[in-house]
Amino acid sequence: MADESEPQKIPLIFYRTRSGSEPVREWLKGLAKTERHEVGKDLLRAQWRWPIGMPMCRPMGNGLWEIRTDLPTKRTARVLLCHYREHLVVLHGFIKKTRATPDSDLAMARRRRKELER
Repeated sequence: MADESEPQKIPLIFYRTRSGSEPVREWLKGLAKTERHEVGKDLLRAQWRWPIGMPMCRPMGNGLWEIRTDLPTKRTARVLLCHYREHLVVLHGFIKKTRATPDSDLAMARRRRKELER
């Protein structure tokens, strides 16, 4: 039996459309290698430390969470995810250009979460 104090890694999966594409994985592939690496490190930290708080992870309401990554290129990446059936599901990723998270990005993540739960 595993010791209860040992950290457990939560499996992380990418949201997949009905046609089988993974939009966030595609978005990540479009980032520079150094940026992709930083986002990946933060996703891995979230897997090992869930639930994780600020400044890295912020609750966005209705079961959505935002992973906040400051990139070496002075840009800021955001990945929206949810906890579903013992997994972290990456729903949406974007480069943040404004102080507030755009409603359109939150709406996209909410739509994908609803699809996931159907």
